Amino acid sequence: MPGEVPEHLLKRSAERRRALGLPVPGEEGGAPPEDAPEAPAAGAPADAPAAEAPAAAEGGAPEARPTGDPDSKIPAHLLARSAARRAAKEGGEAPAAGGAGAKAPAATGGRAAAATATAPPSTATGPGGHTQRLLTVVKAGSIQQTRAEAQDKVHVWPHLLVGEFVSLLSLMALVTIFSALVRAPLLEQANFNQTPNPSKAPWYFLGLQELLTIWHPMVAGVTIPGMGLIVLMMAPYIDKNPATKPSDRKFAICIFTLFLMFWAVLVIIGSFFRGPGFNFVYPWKVGTFFDL
Repeated sequence: MPGEVPEHLLKRSAERRRALGLPVPGEEGGAPPEDAPEAPAAGAPADAPAAEAPAAAEGGAPEARPTGDPDSKIPAHLLARSAARRAAKEGGEAPAAGGAGAKAPAATGGRAAAATATAPPSTATGPGGHTQRLLTVVKAGSIQQTRAEAQDKVHVWPHLLVGEFVSLLSLMALVTIFSALVRAPLLEQANFNQTPNPSKAPWYFLGLQELLTIWHPMVAGVTIPGMGLIVLMMAPYIDKNPATKPSDRKFAICIFTLFLMFWAVLVIIGSFFRGPGFNFVYPWKVGTFFDL
């Protein structure tokens, strides 16, 4: 049926026939073959381009191609470049093969050529031997989505320092309000001619003062505190367990518990169980000799 063949294929077939000197159906001297039935007569031009198009694509010279056809879907410069590259690659054998292939339909008839000719796969290559075809150009932003990867680290500023600054301001405000509302208990003015008995250090030094009553000052003031500080500094390197549950950090919990209990016991004894002359007393019998 003539309506099923695109118009631009019919035009390309007619121009190719004129270039090769073959009769064109529908023009003077171009009547269709007599052996073809009436029904397929109109279909012969539709089949002829299918048989002639491979010959034109394989060996036709660049000047014989319908590059000026406005209905052609392939640009003229691409067709010329493809033909020139194929001719250089095949050494000039393609035009001869193409000519023979083009004369075959004239000798055997349009129907026989349409039945036997098959379109070979395209061997056209671009620059560098690439065979890909460019379909369209798509902007990268429309197909690529950049997403930030999840991280478990934050910057010191502002994530950390802002929280610490707010905590500092809150603590200062609380201490200021507390000191303005509550009167701290103060002792009478000190008399340098009268030393209080017992004379006790502040509560946070009473543990050290308690050690001085037991051992030599070199042992109580230097050796024991120094060994304790060294053990505390080495604890993170000895126990490298990253767990956060107390049940999984037995070594660290034991070290800190021993340090806390040792120092807390000494502070409690020095505060409530030392009387005049820093002698051991029972607070529920003699009373307490401790002032804040």
